[in-house]
Amino acid sequence: MLSLPVADPGIPDARSPLRYLWWVACAQRAPLLIGIGFAILWWLGQALVPAALGSAIDALLSADTGGLVRWSLVLLGLGVVQAVAGALRHRFAVFTWLSAAYRTVQVTSRQATRLGATLPKRLSTGEVVSVGNSDIAHIGNAMDILLRGTGAVVAVVTVTVLLITRSLPLGLMVLIGVPVMAAAVGPLLRPLHRRQHQQRDLQGELATRAADIVAGLRVLRGIGGERVFADRYREESQRVRRAGVGVASVESVLEGAQILLPGLLIACVTWLGARFALAGEISAGGLVAFYGYAVFLIAPLRTLTEAADKITKGHVAARRVCRILSLDPELSGGDATLPWGGDLHDEESGLTVRRGLLTAVAAAVPEDAITIADRLGRYAPGEVTLGGRPLADLPMAEVRRHVLIADNAAKLFTGRLRDELDVTGTASDESVHEALAAACAQDIVEALPDGLDAHVAESGREFSGGQQQRLRLVRALVTDPEILVLIEPTSAVDAHTEARIAERLGRARAGRTTLVCTTSPLVLDHADLVLFVEDGKVRAEGTHRELLAGEPAYRSTVTRGEE
Repeated sequence: MLSLPVADPGIPDARSPLRYLWWVACAQRAPLLIGIGFAILWWLGQALVPAALGSAIDALLSADTGGLVRWSLVLLGLGVVQAVAGALRHRFAVFTWLSAAYRTVQVTSRQATRLGATLPKRLSTGEVVSVGNSDIAHIGNAMDILLRGTGAVVAVVTVTVLLITRSLPLGLMVLIGVPVMAAAVGPLLRPLHRRQHQQRDLQGELATRAADIVAGLRVLRGIGGERVFADRYREESQRVRRAGVGVASVESVLEGAQILLPGLLIACVTWLGARFALAGEISAGGLVAFYGYAVFLIAPLRTLTEAADKITKGHVAARRVCRILSLDPELSGGDATLPWGGDLHDEESGLTVRRGLLTAVAAAVPEDAITIADRLGRYAPGEVTLGGRPLADLPMAEVRRHVLIADNAAKLFTGRLRDELDVTGTASDESVHEALAAACAQDIVEALPDGLDAHVAESGREFSGGQQQRLRLVRALVTDPEILVLIEPTSAVDAHTEARIAERLGRARAGRTTLVCTTSPLVLDHADLVLFVEDGKVRAEGTHRELLAGEPAYRSTVTRGEE
């Protein structure tokens, strides 16, 4: 019983597309070799039929009853071999196709997880999505064709040997004709490769454009920009169409060559065989066998040109996969095993997140607070210490497990609402309900017919902006990290709801370290400590009321007034 791989053996060497395709083939060498074996049997079962049929006709013409029965049984046996080997070959071909495709999905998903925040900075959404949409199919096809392609080579060699045995000129014609035919197809592959690469780039750009339009459709409708963006999408779509026509023009010539070139070779073999039969150099059965060989050769020769096409497409697809696999994270962790605890300190800004307190950061320029948060979470380089020890010395997995940066760019995923709120699957029902209460999100759940079992659509589009923000806050609270950094967690909710969240957040995070980046007076008033950041540096600290009384710049920032 065949089973698909459930875990990949690691991220492969991505220095070249050929290395990646070789890695995919080696990762499934057993089913691939078995499938090639069945493909060879399948092709040989067909290749030997003309020889058996010709011998049976000669036996019939010579009134050799025993020979006729014997060759008839051989034909029956070849038919059985074709049926059994063909079914098993197809089974292993489907397995290798799926295995190659899903292996590619596995390694790209693992690499996307490894890259984290680096991936969207280096590659567009469409580039990554296109790997799952089309590239995995081309890589699967490249593995699939190896079975039939290898068997086709063996079949052509076998027929050539049989022809040489019966007639040296016919055998030499096939032996020379096949390489000439392959050489004639070769010049078509380079322009095909180039045009496929260009089309693939344009498809990735178009997918990115489509994702942007869908994500910002509400905004586009609000500002009346639908027509402008629709025109841009139409223009890019036409470029993709023209590139596709360019690819199809070369593919059509290649497809025609798959019929024309083998057809010419077969016509020559048939013509020469007929002349030999008329001259008495071969028997009537030999002529039938030669004709059968000529007809049979169409299939393996066409398979060889098909293999050239599919392997070319697989090479283009593998190049895209290698582009993702060759990326390295902007930041990497160390291998120290330090105990968690102590204050989290950012040297560049002078900001210290005190252990066990609810600390708030009010920045004169909101982007400064976001920059500091990125450094604290190791999403950007910086000299950050935890309890006096460099955070960079810790493994990145440890940092991600203990420090959570929750911002408004975070997405809600498709699935059951409870699963979206409890991403680890370890939280109790009580913890989930406590987080809902802290984020004032009970009304969202109560309005859903199935409550926490309700299905969330893509990106939570059925929820308003404020509802999505509260649900993201619930998710962060349910995760319950050692250090939680919230970036503007109440910017999209009304003042009444914001006041209740501000009041409950401290109780929900009691005993844990929490940093809130906000300029909301309602949230700042409930913080244990407020830090005022100006020009990327901490200029003052204290309670909200103390800073209002003693820091004009702070007062101007949080009240939107003048100093």
